[in-house]
Amino acid sequence: MKVVVVGGTGTIGRAVVQALSGRHEVITAGRSHGAHQVDITSKDSIQRLFKAVAPFDALISVAGSGAFKGLTELSDEDFQLSLSNKLMGQVNLARLALQHLREKGSITLTSGVLAQEPMKGSAAISLVNAGLEGFSRAAALEAPRGIRVNVVSPPWVTETLDAMGMKGVPGMPAAQVAKAYVESVESNRTGEVIDARKFKG
Repeated sequence: MKVVVVGGTGTIGRAVVQALSGRHEVITAGRSHGAHQVDITSKDSIQRLFKAVAPFDALISVAGSGAFKGLTELSDEDFQLSLSNKLMGQVNLARLALQHLREKGSITLTSGVLAQEPMKGSAAISLVNAGLEGFSRAAALEAPRGIRVNVVSPPWVTETLDAMGMKGVPGMPAAQVAKAYVESVESNRTGEVIDARKFKG
């Protein structure tokens, strides 16, 4: 299969690319790195990417930013960043991919455990992650030509925790998280929130 990985140069993205390479043709896209550049907050940028690489069999998005701050510290701009980047950025990737995906292709978006298990500071990100999960379940009901839509929900990633100086906080290695994305692409699942923690070990 020809698989496009948006966010393919990030921590989880690199692990996903590595897990799929060898079995599939993998094309990476990122904000500033990768074989192609894409700004997911711009529909024009997304369209340019898809026109350059189409047709393809699978789209994986491991992209999107959100604000992590206390509820009383979150500004309108913080919420807008989270909504326009991680939420609508991925929603637009999915919407615009439909016309470029081959029959029975797949779309895999990324939410996160904070949708179901919030913590202090996660109000904006929990909102966005829950929205992505609701969108993916609904989109799977209407996607044309047998296209499947899933969302992977990763936990805290070990490499990210280490980079943030949070050693000792429980996390899951990116290589194990990547197995959930492989499952979404290679299985027949659709309309599911795939909990990456089930692929541990």
